[in-house]
Amino acid sequence: NNIAIGFDNISLAREIINTQKEVILTLGEVVETRSQETAHHVTRVAEVCYLLARKQGLTEDECELIRLASPMHDVGKIGIPEAILNKPSRLTKEEFKAMQNHSRIGYEILSKSNRSIMKAAAIVALQHHERWDGAGYPQGLAGKDIHIFGRIAAVADVFDALCHNRCYKEAWDLDRVVELFRQESGSHFDSDLVQVLLSDIDEFQSINMRFPA
Repeated sequence: NNIAIGFDNISLAREIINTQKEVILTLGEVVETRSQETAHHVTRVAEVCYLLARKQGLTEDECELIRLASPMHDVGKIGIPEAILNKPSRLTKEEFKAMQNHSRIGYEILSKSNRSIMKAAAIVALQHHERWDGAGYPQGLAGKDIHIFGRIAAVADVFDALCHNRCYKEAWDLDRVVELFRQESGSHFDSDLVQVLLSDIDEFQSINMRFPA
């Protein structure tokens, strides 16, 4: 009986974890649908984050944590007007400033929880637009002051954005994407992560093939 109860508890714990995963992914997709992002954007970002983390040498627990947390990276867009989210032309200075608020809004939504997934998601939401050179937002962090999860999510989010259509741009071909990351290595992005991405670019591109827009 004790063994049976133990197995039931394990099954219940797994069910709770799987439910958390599904809820997080679904909420991420809802937010992205509102901003008219391409299909499977949050899934692809999660898989790219996981692969980057694994190839960078993070522990399996850390790799799985960022995979679970990263779908919520843009949850703060729920507080941004649709006219700004879906504007097909260049944002004005005032509109861009309003758009930048989504990082802090997302952090404020997610940081209230003590659950490890939500705490990681809060970090990703807050820091995925920070730049290695300190010119990003919202805090202007630089280098390794940016959490590794934020640095990884920055690469994954931009990689996916460039590879797919957005309301303001057509998808780039892979050679152009590679060239952009080469140019931005050590300025926008952590150069170590860029090296990881470009050294196995076909493996990362296969994620786009597995989850097409």
